Amino acid sequence: MLPWVIAGVALAAAVAAWIRAGRAARKLDALNQSYWELRYDFTRLRSRVARLDPGEPEQQETPAPPDGQTAFVPLSSIRRKA
Repeated sequence: MLPWVIAGVALAAAVAAWIRAGRAARKLDALNQSYWELRYDFTRLRSRVARLDPGEPEQQETPAPPDGQTAFVPLSSIRRKA
């Protein structure tokens, strides 16, 4: 009788863990979706502010080498500045 009780408790614990993991996965998906929506909105608003405030210098691309020559570009210059 005791092995059946232990098996039943283990099964109940497994079902509870399964349900809890599903809830955590759904919450993570919602959080991830919110993060990307906020990033999109932030970028869109930042571009609108940049258009409204022309006094701010915009980030410019690195100028191309003259005569179509390929120049050495160090990786540190490619790194994004935060």
